[in-house]
Amino acid sequence: MDLKLGEHLRALPGPVLITGHTGFKGTWLTFLLEHLGVSTIGYSLAPEKDCLYDRAQLTGNIPEIYADIRDVETFRKFLATHEPSAIIHMAAQPLVLQSYKTPRETFDVNIMGTVNVLNEAFAADFVEAVIVVTTDKVYRNDNSGRAFVETDPLEGKDPYSASKVGAEAAVSAWQQIQKVSGGPKVVSVRAGNVIGGGDWAENRLIPDLVRGFISGEPVEIRNPESTRPWQHVLEPLVGYLMTLEYVLEGGIISSVNFAPDGESLTVREVVNIAKKSWRGGSSFEFSQNGLPNNFEARTLLLDATLARQLYGNFHVWNQEKSVSKSINWWKSVILANIPPQELLSLEIKSYFAEQDF
Repeated sequence: MDLKLGEHLRALPGPVLITGHTGFKGTWLTFLLEHLGVSTIGYSLAPEKDCLYDRAQLTGNIPEIYADIRDVETFRKFLATHEPSAIIHMAAQPLVLQSYKTPRETFDVNIMGTVNVLNEAFAADFVEAVIVVTTDKVYRNDNSGRAFVETDPLEGKDPYSASKVGAEAAVSAWQQIQKVSGGPKVVSVRAGNVIGGGDWAENRLIPDLVRGFISGEPVEIRNPESTRPWQHVLEPLVGYLMTLEYVLEGGIISSVNFAPDGESLTVREVVNIAKKSWRGGSSFEFSQNGLPNNFEARTLLLDATLARQLYGNFHVWNQEKSVSKSINWWKSVILANIPPQELLSLEIKSYFAEQDF
């Protein structure tokens, strides 16, 4: 798989453009494409202090521009300059709790940013495919615990998930344009609760735990019995690239889920795995009242059968190992002073080395 994955992308006449390449997933994807020998360019806001892109000192490693995805003129000029053959659109306001504070901006970035990418991609004659990254939170969730499939109804209750449903509506519209008038293939990819070394965002479980381990201060953990489909960041990223190659090779698909095998772990279970991996550090205060219950869904589970049917079972690390690897990555940075960029490369090589399919 290591040698085959990326084969079609390496043969493209133009590079692969990642929007949001300075984000957590974008940084990992940039490293992954570099490992696969794929020409890559990036369009994103400037990296925030202490984010993975900043820690790994990646500025200037690839052709890039720091600009807002809502800046249509700048985006258009960047496309014209570099003529990418494919786009993986990841630029977004990605945080549920932040969306309550800035709902208008969340809708603007997540919907109109997607519209801008699709509109400009279709206006160019060199873009062959666009992969739009949304979220597992786009499904109508009644907290029944049922695993969602791609054809289930979409509905967003909070500003973040609703904005991503809006992005899905834009994808559907341009998929219809493609059928009627031609243009790039467009696919939405859905994954959530992606974890891994380097994530430093506020109000995310693994970063909050790591901050607690480092400071030794108690960490309040909200909704400990809530479940999520935890997966290591490399798993969906490999899935995104498989999807891109699939449509470039003539495959037809509108959306696809990526999720770990098995039942979703609870927040409490993840905390216990993390404590065992770090071996010391902070204490934790579990609370059902950290936030009102209507802020976040209690259960979430995706059915990734379609992805397995299309690409085979490419999952390498189960949920427990994904949590352990995320914590051990930070231990290596904080306690052993191993450079983040070195750990990124080592983890990617380990992922491919451990494949057994």
